[in-house]
Amino acid sequence: MNNSIFYDSSLSDNERREKLYQGQLFVFSPTPATKAFIAFARELLEEAFAPYEPVQAQHHLPVEQFVAILAELKPRFIHHPRSKELLKAVLIERGCDPEQTYFDVPRMRSMASGDYLKAGIAFPFHPHRDTWFSAPHNQLNWWMPIYDVTSDNVMAFHPRYFRESIKNSSETYNYYEWNKKNRANAAQYIKKDTRVQPTPLEPVELDPQVRPVTAPGGIIVFSGAQLHSTVPNTSGYTRFSIDFRTVNYADVAAQRGAPNVDSACTGTALRDFLRVSDLAPLPEELVEPYDSGREVDGVLVYKPELALVS
Repeated sequence: MNNSIFYDSSLSDNERREKLYQGQLFVFSPTPATKAFIAFARELLEEAFAPYEPVQAQHHLPVEQFVAILAELKPRFIHHPRSKELLKAVLIERGCDPEQTYFDVPRMRSMASGDYLKAGIAFPFHPHRDTWFSAPHNQLNWWMPIYDVTSDNVMAFHPRYFRESIKNSSETYNYYEWNKKNRANAAQYIKKDTRVQPTPLEPVELDPQVRPVTAPGGIIVFSGAQLHSTVPNTSGYTRFSIDFRTVNYADVAAQRGAPNVDSACTGTALRDFLRVSDLAPLPEELVEPYDSGREVDGVLVYKPELALVS
């Protein structure tokens, strides 16, 4: 099937998930729920970076101070009860069944312009699939910019690889070990990130690529198996965005999702997901089949109180 982009599609959630598992992308215009979500994020950002505009603060602050602000701000956003409520409103507005849909906590991302900060808490991701990082193949990713973005500071998708394997190092990645050893210390990496993460082990042809550009509060939805990368930010200002992930109960139970063409990691992030209706986790009997039996000792579910940054 050809890769397509669906703009402001009226497909049902069931139909949309099927298309996403086939490698399609969905782009939605801002709505009341997404506008409320980014307004809350802007409130926190502008308070944290005052008197500077958040997107320009990197030009006024030493990078260590910039990182210190993010190290306090990002966990505050992630674990704020208001963030979960606003996220739930976005999903319900998009037609997701609150009894069948599970989400992980929303994250605030930042990508500074130029070489100001390119590690740790603002790591620019090389071409990768989330499934290399122990995401289930039925995971869907939702991404929205908080401020204006351009083609110089968004994400790029590389659709030719959706069904084409890439030699990669995902077999070295175990989610539970990562939770135990690496998630707690992202803010300490400022100049260089030395944590071992899955990467391609052969050249990746970045073109043709797709760079959807949305207004603040617009949403891009894509499969966790979709190969994507961080576009080098040459815009002159910091890009701030929100992303979160969802799975559907019936799809998890049936192990229905995108094809696995090259992921060999161990462990699963499924225990992180919470039901929209009441924040209940997925039943353990649904999660256990996603463990391979090759997992090492580690932490099944990351606890935010263990670190400043998640």
